[in-house]
Amino acid sequence: MSAQPIVATDRAALILQLVPYLIAAGEVTVEQAACDFEVSAEQMREMVRKLTVIGLPGEGGFWQMANDLFDIDWDLLEREDRIVITNSVGLERSPRLTAREAAALLAGLQLAASLPGVGDSDVMQGLLAKLARGAGQTPAEVIIAPAPVDEVRETVARALRERVAVSFTYRAPDAPGPTKRTVDPVKVSISDGQWYLQGWCHMRRAMRTFHLDRIADAEATQIPAVHASEPVPELFQPGEDEVVAEIRFPVAATAAVGEYLANAEVRADGPWRIARIRVADARSLKRLVARAGGAIEIVAPIDARRAAHDWASAALDLYE
Repeated sequence: MSAQPIVATDRAALILQLVPYLIAAGEVTVEQAACDFEVSAEQMREMVRKLTVIGLPGEGGFWQMANDLFDIDWDLLEREDRIVITNSVGLERSPRLTAREAAALLAGLQLAASLPGVGDSDVMQGLLAKLARGAGQTPAEVIIAPAPVDEVRETVARALRERVAVSFTYRAPDAPGPTKRTVDPVKVSISDGQWYLQGWCHMRRAMRTFHLDRIADAEATQIPAVHASEPVPELFQPGEDEVVAEIRFPVAATAAVGEYLANAEVRADGPWRIARIRVADARSLKRLVARAGGAIEIVAPIDARRAAHDWASAALDLYE
């Protein structure tokens, strides 16, 4: 291969790729490495030689020990034109975690293991083994308290594995009564500590999102889930039959509004923010108002304002 000049940015990118390549290969000829990187043999030799001045900085940014730098088998390179890295400056070492850090990661892994299609894989065991090696001390035992939706979630997970529809009773916010739904499950998600099922609703004949806390009597059916492979929208993406509501809140309460702002139109009004959001039932915003301790005001629609007022008044009536 004819040698073409390598600009500095390309050389840096090649060297960044070269290190893991050589570590994975163990031993490789200069010609083979040059072919794989589409450079000349001499350019490959030059990059390998430059590796020996790259490494981990010590105190003050200077290398203080010989093993702080990459090193190669010079004799093998000069005599046989073969490349072997003899010191990889700790790239293969396991990270050292404190017991608290390891416990926090374990908690996250336990939560991830509860996701359908994740916990029943071998990936979790591999991650747990690596975590144990990386902990400087034995991690504290972590117990994740089971949520009330566990039974529903397990039923949905079984339906996902078996590729069948799941049937359940669902009570939507402020609905006059529960409805019986049959859904081809597509995805189970967790957001802000709440579990959601996304799937194709046979009754609505469209993708819908269901809060697992509002599901009861869930059963995996024998009906093939023919819509299980269809794409699902973002978790809080508005649907075609949703309504537009307007809320007003101070800047300090932005975090309380949270994911309602994901697809909202927000404008400033001095120290206040006014957001137009789409929701399945605007009357359900009374819970958002209650969560913020009165900092959020429902501007429109009027029935949503009235629902929030009546709900708060009913709560106050419980106190003497």
